[in-house]
Amino acid sequence: MIAPRASFYSRPVSDREDLGSATWTAERADGVETMLVRKCRLEVVAGPEAGSSHMFASPVLVIGRSGSDLVLTDRRVSALHAEIRLQPDGYRVRDLGSTNGTYAWGMRIVEAFIGPGTTLVVGDSAVRFVPLPEAVEIPLWATNRLGGLVGRSPAMRRLFETIDRVASTDATALVTGETGTGKELVAEAIHERSRRASGPFVVLDCSAVPVALFEDHLFGHEAGAFTGASTATAGVFEAAHGGTLFLDEVGELPQDAQVKLLRAVETRRVRRVGGNKTIDCDVRLVAATNRNLAAEMNRGSFRADLYFRLAVARLQVPPLRERLEDIELLVEHFMSEMPRDRASALPDDFLAWARGQTWPGNVRELRNALERAVAALPQAGWSTEESGVTGALVDVDTSLSFRDCKARVVEEFERRYVGKLLEAHAGNLSAVARAAGLDRMSVYKLLDRLRLRGRMKGG
Repeated sequence: MIAPRASFYSRPVSDREDLGSATWTAERADGVETMLVRKCRLEVVAGPEAGSSHMFASPVLVIGRSGSDLVLTDRRVSALHAEIRLQPDGYRVRDLGSTNGTYAWGMRIVEAFIGPGTTLVVGDSAVRFVPLPEAVEIPLWATNRLGGLVGRSPAMRRLFETIDRVASTDATALVTGETGTGKELVAEAIHERSRRASGPFVVLDCSAVPVALFEDHLFGHEAGAFTGASTATAGVFEAAHGGTLFLDEVGELPQDAQVKLLRAVETRRVRRVGGNKTIDCDVRLVAATNRNLAAEMNRGSFRADLYFRLAVARLQVPPLRERLEDIELLVEHFMSEMPRDRASALPDDFLAWARGQTWPGNVRELRNALERAVAALPQAGWSTEESGVTGALVDVDTSLSFRDCKARVVEEFERRYVGKLLEAHAGNLSAVARAAGLDRMSVYKLLDRLRLRGRMKGG
């Protein structure tokens, strides 16, 4: 994995000594804005590595049995078991679909914020999380744009910096993020800033290829290889020779295609279906997925060797709800691409409305909402009419599975329902619990999961 480019020296953070801040931005004496990431220590207090201690200076820490930052030999620990993300609002732990689960405070957790000194139980091992009163600097991209990507938030400018660094290498890269965040734009930016920029940029959407045709799409076929194959046809590996091959939604690859893809990535050679000759392919591979490939790997549906071969460089595209400060810039960008006769028609209250949404469909959903607003079409929660027209909580995204789409609709309902209760009861936890007919602990967990805890005022 390509590590963040950072100033790896201890820097006191006297203004953050409460240890509650995990990452934040600061301006150096030379006027350059950087991101500060708090140093952390993971102390193994139980298990085969008990007594060991490891220091880290990274925005993401992965615990697992292989290919992770903290490697544990415990056989009940999954290959990639759990991760700790250092975010501006705290330290967020997420189980990566492990076989035996991640535990804290005696409870199995899927995702939660933890405090300094929290002990996480993974398999038969236990790890204490200790933030330190020192930080390292990670540079941020100097401008608000990179290729087709737009954003002034620290999260996006850190992503731009990472793209630039990854592009200078020839490493395979795995881009992860929710639907609509702009993963293909990340892949294009990597290509455009690489030494392969003059070569082809070839895209294969793995979710749109029938299972029986994966090998043909990847490697091509010779004439007569199967019924209807009247002429020889090159696959995407050959088409991308000298350039970049972008495999979108790589998590959709069936097992047999995964084996053959791994061989092609490692050897840079392919053999067409029905052919005997091996063909050299000088290709830089970038893959993307909105799936949790670590969980798929732990379940055995995605090969571990292929995952680690693809994830030499890992780039996480943040969801729009975690960078709402970018909405105005994104709206300006999309408006500039519209015909002039429509570019002046944005309703005055659209931006205020947009900043209050959670955008489960991310940037793609924002663009669609903007186009509807400019066209004076009603949409969920906002209308050009003063009375307001409200529709469904979220649009149904048929590109998602039923389970994922339902989960997003439910989460949006929960966020709006709890948000309105918090507003109605001035953030009083007890009053919100009574109004919702839930106990205080259930409401607290709900606020934590929905990242609304900052709006709670106790009580």
